[in-house]
Amino acid sequence: MALQEQLDRFKKQQEKCQSTLTSIASKKAAANPRAVPIAAAKALAPAVKFSNDTERLQHINSIRKGPVGAQIKRVIDLLLETRQAFTPELINEACYVDVNANKAVFDSLRNNPKVHYDGKRFSYKSKHALKDKNQLRSLIRRYSEGIPVIDLKDSYPTVMEDLQALKAASDIWLLSNFDSQEDIAYPNDPRLPSCKVDDELKTFFREIELPRDMLDIERDLQKNGMKPATDTAKRRAVAQSQGIQAKSKPKKKKNEISKRTKLTNAHLPELFKDLKN
Repeated sequence: MALQEQLDRFKKQQEKCQSTLTSIASKKAAANPRAVPIAAAKALAPAVKFSNDTERLQHINSIRKGPVGAQIKRVIDLLLETRQAFTPELINEACYVDVNANKAVFDSLRNNPKVHYDGKRFSYKSKHALKDKNQLRSLIRRYSEGIPVIDLKDSYPTVMEDLQALKAASDIWLLSNFDSQEDIAYPNDPRLPSCKVDDELKTFFREIELPRDMLDIERDLQKNGMKPATDTAKRRAVAQSQGIQAKSKPKKKKNEISKRTKLTNAHLPELFKDLKN
């Protein structure tokens, strides 16, 4: 039977019980006049309200009748926040999603890449199974070309604080990717030999004039056997397909003085030798 029908039956039963109690109290009062004050006191007592329980049942009903995606999100949020394993019954108690009664929800959770199911319990599954700062440092050192921070965010609750701590200790570098504007974690392994760059070489490097177009820079890198960190052609194609036009730099308006310009320094005529007609 649907939950709404059960609610309607529950309300009718409470109304019937209340009317029955009132009828019995009135009959006793008529039969025993001395009991009138007690009966009157009972009649004045506030009736039991079931509104809170009704609201809770309606809330549960709205969750279970909601979209499958919304129910899955509730469960994954629960698993992420608690980092504990839940049976379907415990999930139902914690967030009102009845996994056993909804096959679509059950199958989607079992096959979700962010969920681990051992046959009895569901738990959260991060991309990298890390537990502490030492494991985080060891993982980043294995990625010499950098690892996106977004792939580390859900590893364990304090991972972001540990990333900042590793950065402060100069164990890693956190740099922004030019294309995605997302942070990339790079290893700064102290076991690697450090080298000092000559000042003359630094000056020579800074004097090199780079092409103005990023496409030309990427071609030059590829010619020299290096992989560009950016993909300008792809980014421009996506922007064009979405109707986004590249912003052109506004031309600076040349400040010129004409006869219509209000002159405030008329006592200095040498300033206005080039006055336009």
